[in-house]
Amino acid sequence: MDIFDNKKGGFTIMSGKTDVHGGFGQGVLDLGAVSSVIIDGDEAYIDMGALHAKSSIEKGIKWTMNKEEVPNGKPYWVVWVTVDRNENGPYYAGATACYMEIDREARRGYKILADHVNRMDYSMKRRIMLTELGDKEKAALKKLLIENNAAMFDNSTEELKQNLS
Repeated sequence: MDIFDNKKGGFTIMSGKTDVHGGFGQGVLDLGAVSSVIIDGDEAYIDMGALHAKSSIEKGIKWTMNKEEVPNGKPYWVVWVTVDRNENGPYYAGATACYMEIDREARRGYKILADHVNRMDYSMKRRIMLTELGDKEKAALKKLLIENNAAMFDNSTEELKQNLS
């Protein structure tokens, strides 16, 4: 059972299951506390498809690790946001940003998948890595986090708040 009802497509709040048993499947990552945010210019929105590289902007794209192969790419950011609960309630515990470029017309995109996976892991480990975002992207992310749940933002670490100011 979830801590909150999540019917409006908001952030995934940690489920009651927070431990991994020692049997079959040990070491499997529980993505129940991670949500993916897409930043497109000055707009940020939740797109859970990004957890499996199937967000609305990623579908139908052939990926390359060579940026020169996508000369007309539009910049996007995926931000992995992990939520947790402390003595004061739920809060945004981890947030890490990953860069990618997409040329929808050419159906080509640039991203480094290993970077996306590692940064998702860092978010799950409650790290904040948002320094690469520009002011416009930080403002969009901050607005989304506050609009989604202002109390969670208020309960978040000073490190997150400073990274978004």
